[in-house]
Amino acid sequence: MKLPNLTLSPRQILDDVALCLVFFTRLPLPDLDFRSRGLAAAIWAAPVAGLLVGLIGAIVFATAERFGLAMGPAAALALVATVITTGCLHEDGLSDVADGFGGGKSRGRKLDIMRDSRIGAYGAMALALSLLIRWNVLSELVDPTQALFALVAAHAASRGVLGVFMHLLPPARSDGLSAGAGTVSLETAIAGAVLGAITLLLLGAGGAIAALILLGLLFAAFHALCLNQIGGQTGDTIGALQQVSEIAVLLVASVALSS
Repeated sequence: MKLPNLTLSPRQILDDVALCLVFFTRLPLPDLDFRSRGLAAAIWAAPVAGLLVGLIGAIVFATAERFGLAMGPAAALALVATVITTGCLHEDGLSDVADGFGGGKSRGRKLDIMRDSRIGAYGAMALALSLLIRWNVLSELVDPTQALFALVAAHAASRGVLGVFMHLLPPARSDGLSAGAGTVSLETAIAGAVLGAITLLLLGAGGAIAALILLGLLFAAFHALCLNQIGGQTGDTIGALQQVSEIAVLLVASVALSS
């Protein structure tokens, strides 16, 4: 399959990758001019940013294990590395969606809660469960190679679905991050999904198929939930989708890599 829009130059490809690295991570990068490219056009490269986040987590995991730490502490340090790398971008979205969908009675109230910087009981519980599940999966892996495969597949594939989500659902607000990102084309959405799906092969053929099925089911359910709750998508729902998708791939990895 060709790259998004089918006409990207090498410079545009590099610009899109750099834009996604700037947006999805907190890595120190030089000041770049992205006025010619928007996030909607560059979202196909989100799995590349995810791959780098997963790789950083895997390096920390392997280093900790090399110095004699048990898998539990090594997994915890790997998680710390990934959330520092992303600046808790997606965790923030997960907690906001949990608070908004769980505590709001009307569409408007849900959106107001999601915009509130304070965290409530639903959001705190969602974050706690997300971290607990991810740590538990990583701590049960038997070596750094398995951690590398699991982290790279989970972080890349979970970001590969974001462009499709943005393409299929309209922005729930007229302002905000999602509305400002622009419209994601079908070609761009498909390219990102394919790039993310390719990394699932690290889990083996059976693991990749299982992960694709689970991701598809979660995507459909979350798509319907967002339409029902707020009539579309926001930056927070995009972050929440990344989180649940990452967890789904890690759960599959825990089975596929241990068999």
